[in-house]
This record gives sequence, C-alpha cells and structure tokens, in this order.
Amino acid sequence: MRAPDWLTKRPVAHRGLHDAARGVIENMPAAATAAVAGNFAIECDIQLTADGEAMVHHDDALGRLTEGAGLLATKTAAELKAVRFKDTSERMMTLGDLCALVAGRVPLVVEVKSHFDGDRKLVARMAEVLSSYSGPVVGMSFDPDQVLALRETMPNLPRGITAQRTYDDSSWTKLTPAQRDGMLYLRHGFRTEPHFVAFWVNQLPAPAPWIARNVFGCPLLAWTVRTAEQRERAARFADQMIFEGFVPGT
Repeated sequence: MRAPDWLTKRPVAHRGLHDAARGVIENMPAAATAAVAGNFAIECDIQLTADGEAMVHHDDALGRLTEGAGLLATKTAAELKAVRFKDTSERMMTLGDLCALVAGRVPLVVEVKSHFDGDRKLVARMAEVLSSYSGPVVGMSFDPDQVLALRETMPNLPRGITAQRTYDDSSWTKLTPAQRDGMLYLRHGFRTEPHFVAFWVNQLPAPAPWIARNVFGCPLLAWTVRTAEQRERAARFADQMIFEGFVPGT
C-alpha cells in the first residue's frame, strides 16, 4: 500500500485551525470547524480514557487548556466530555464526535498518543470508531509499537511514524535508553512498515527521512511549521507541512 495522494495535496492544520486570540483552542470543535472551512486537513491527537474511549486531546492531563485537573487516563469519557476549554463554552470531543463533525469533508491525520507501555487499547478503540467512518483518514504515532498496532489492527488504514532526529531532550527522559535507541533513524521501519513519515521541521534535512522519501517512496510531512524559515525548510525538504499560527494562502 502507498500513502494516499490526498495526504500531501493540502497543508495540514496542527490540532485544527486554532487561534487562541479568537478563542479557538487546539483540538476543540471550533478548531476543526475552522479547518474544514479553510479546506485544510486536520491533525489531531487522541488519548485513552479510563473506560477505553478515544478523546481528542494532546496533553495527558487536564489544566493547560481546560478547566479541571488530573490525568485523562483516570477519568471516564463522560467526565471528560463535561470538561470545558478555558474561557469558552466548548467541551472535549471523542474521536467519534470529531468524525461526525468533519463528516469526510477534509482528511484527518490522527496521532495516537502513547505512554510507551505496550498498551494497545487506544488503537483498538480507534479501529472501532473508524470502522464506520468513510472519510479520508490516516493514523500515526511517535511510538513504533503503536504504529505496529495500527498495522496489525487496521492493515488497510494508511499509517505513519512521527519522528525526529534525536530524542535527548527532557520530554523523552521517561523512556528507557533502549526505547529511545529503537526510535532513532527509523530503524523500526521494516517492522512497522509506515506509509509516510512526519518529521520535526527543525531537524530537516536528515538521512533517515530522506531515505524513506527518496528510496522507499514514503511521503514526508514536516511538523510543526510556524515561521517563514520553517515554511521554506518544509518546502525544500518535505512534501507537505503540518502548520499552526498562520493561514496558508493568506
């Protein structure tokens, strides 16, 4: 299987077309609605709840963008759907809610968030939701095990790996050295068989995504593009950008 042509035809709005100055917060319904209106694909994140639901949210805890506190994994879907985004009337969505809202009008790029603990329940729930969704969608994750789960659970769903050149910053200290080593250079590729690569724009160009793109034919998305310099870098070294903070074409 090859990645679908639509994956690179239009810029991908990072967590929807959000703009905090206008009260539109990442991953909330208004951000998805704005992306649809602008005809942009939507990148979103999903997190697992205590009762096995897939919620559309980047952080694994409440509080940065929402009211309340606590880990999403300790709360039920009903509890989280009652959570409001700060200074708005909007509430957190499930993946099913997002699919119903978008209704196939633009592609979805769904990132499976992971605790790198081998738990595959989130991918299992994602498969259940997408089994009745006919719109264009792909899945991806930083965690090679979750990409492998996508391959095994939804072999007909295009899948990608989210990656960067190094994993030595503070956000990766929770991983073991073996886990970090296994993510380097896309060396898991023959096991996970990704159809595309999403790579940190600040670390492009890099040998591994160049090989994936030019030798194995995997389209390359550059994340997250915010500045003019990053936009130029993405145009030079990638097939499309995952962007935020501006509206392409305006």
